[in-house]
Order: sequence, then C-alpha cells, then structure tokens
Amino acid sequence: MSNWAVVAETSPLTVVAYWLGSVPYRQAWELQRSLVAAVRDGQQPDTLLLLEHPPVFTIGRRGDGSSLIWSPDECRRRGVELVWTDRGGDATYHGPGQLVGYPIVDLGRLDTDVLRFIRSLEASLVSFLGELGIAAAPGGTGLTGVWSGSAKVAAIGIKLTQQVTSHGFALNLTTDLEVFNQGIVPCGLVGRRATSVVELSGVELTVSEAAGRYPAHFAAAFGVQVRWGEAAQLAALPRAEPEPPAPNLPMALPR
Repeated sequence: MSNWAVVAETSPLTVVAYWLGSVPYRQAWELQRSLVAAVRDGQQPDTLLLLEHPPVFTIGRRGDGSSLIWSPDECRRRGVELVWTDRGGDATYHGPGQLVGYPIVDLGRLDTDVLRFIRSLEASLVSFLGELGIAAAPGGTGLTGVWSGSAKVAAIGIKLTQQVTSHGFALNLTTDLEVFNQGIVPCGLVGRRATSVVELSGVELTVSEAAGRYPAHFAAAFGVQVRWGEAAQLAALPRAEPEPPAPNLPMALPR
C-alpha cells in the first residue's frame, strides 16, 4: 500500500486511509476518539482506519450482557478480552483474520445522514465481496451488516458524535468462527450465525491484502476520493478524552 496512492479521482472530497496492522481494541478506541475531535475541529481530513484486533468480545450500547455465552473467567482463560463499548449494536467478536474498518467522517461534508451512511457502508462491503465471487446483501429490515444467505459475514456498529462517525465494520475473512459462534450470540440474534469469506468461498485473503483492495469499494459507494496516509502521522494527534465508563454489569451477565 503506497503512500498517498489515489484510489478514486472523481470527487473533491478526500478520505485518507491508514493501514494500522494489529491494534488492541482499547488503543484503537482511544485513537478514534482523538480523530473524532480532530475531524470535527477541521484539524484532520475525513479518515478511514483499516486494521485487525487481537481476540476481543465487545458489547455495544444495545447489549445487556445476555448475548455473552462464555463467562468472563472463560473469556480470560481462552485469551479473549471483554470490552463494553460505546458503539451501537449488541455483542460481536474481533480477532485475527478479520478486516476492521473505522470511518471517522463528517456526515455534513458527505451530504448524508446516519441511515444512508450505514447503507453505503453495507454497499461497499457487498461490492467487495462480489469482487471475491461471494453473493451477499444487506440484512434487510431491522438487520444491519452484510449477509450471505442466513449467515452474517460483516457486522456494522457505529457511533455519531456531532455529525462525525466512529466505529464501523468488521468483515470476517479467515476469522475463528468457533470463538465467534460459541462464545457469544453474534449481534444478539438468536438462531443466526457468523460466517467468513474462507467458509463461503475457500478464498484465503490476508487482512493486509483485503485492506489494500477494499478502499476502491468505499470510494465508489460514498462518491469520494481515497488516498493512503502513513500511520505514523496519527501519533501527532492530541490525546483523547478518557474512556467512557462501562455500564453497570447486568444480572444476566454469566459468571
């Protein structure tokens, strides 16, 4: 992925993409909060972070802990971190072999709203999966993310802060589906399961390869120009506000 390589040239709006490699969830969450403030204040262009996380279950604002099947002790035993986060949605899994994308963009500059933003994000993933020979579609009424048949291949959960988005999508490439489907009820949807690119097609795509190919689909779906930035540039951002406190753990959380 070359520095400042142009992905699309037809729009005056530029989104800068950064490949970060493997980043712990809380570290990426802090970086997102710094970027939200910088984008909001005009100190940073609209940004697309592309990365993967070490194993972690995250529970969003819609979750109450009941979607967690493994106890916190079992999560620790298996080396899976557990984080209550401020994105939308319920429980999901992040881990090696999964492309995570966090768009930090100003919806006003994109001339869109949060619902159209989510639909465009879904469309970009459907397009990318089509390039890989996988038939996929948005989940339909009440179901965000991208699905192939009855299984979910990409999850979406975002947060909106004064018109600036954070969090984003997680696309399963070669993700450990045993952890995903046995440790939680994926996205809190009983009777549904997560799938992956390799399970659907046999294509074994690395996360870095997928990160290099995906931005063209993001550019097309949002009608923007995407170019690459150096991850080291992000070190100059002011530190974010402290992590918001986790909600009180509900009685439903397994022990």
